[in-house]
Amino acid sequence: MIVLSALLINNIVLIRFLALCSFFGVSNKIEVSLSMGMAVIFVMTIASSASWIIWYFFLSPLKIEFLRTASFILVIAMLVQLVEMYIKKSSPALYNALGIYLPLIATNCAVLGIAILIIDYQLGFLKSIIYTISVAAGYTLSIVLFAGIRERIEIAPIPDILKGAPIIFITAGIMSLAFLGFAHLFGL
Repeated sequence: MIVLSALLINNIVLIRFLALCSFFGVSNKIEVSLSMGMAVIFVMTIASSASWIIWYFFLSPLKIEFLRTASFILVIAMLVQLVEMYIKKSSPALYNALGIYLPLIATNCAVLGIAILIIDYQLGFLKSIIYTISVAAGYTLSIVLFAGIRERIEIAPIPDILKGAPIIFITAGIMSLAFLGFAHLFGL
């Protein structure tokens, strides 16, 4: 149930409204959105695992819980730098396509939000990894679906007054309502 909840019912983008910057900024093409989703899955999983370890083995035992946010941000920033260097070296075209949004993973509120949520929910290590991967997969699912819809919107006959941002926000709102329906589908 943890997977279904994180993936669909409490989707990080469409229900919790985190990571909207990259959701709107990178979702022009399916390929780019999928690559961004994979990068977020990797960074979010490693960052939340590292954050869990830092919390339970250092911050909590040493009674320095007030350093949680700062230490989690440092871990996330370091991991994003590593991913950015790898993508720049292995796939310059993808690096250019992601543009400014790749380094913005470091400031992606979803990555920090999940690192904090797994501590607040008091999940064990294995459950926190499952939850994080499910949340990141939900992010990837929503951004890829949105990119597919946006590609179709580009060729659709839309009134001039709705072109651009208005139709994009309307579409995101309808997607959010659709994902909200999953809670009722599963009786939650």
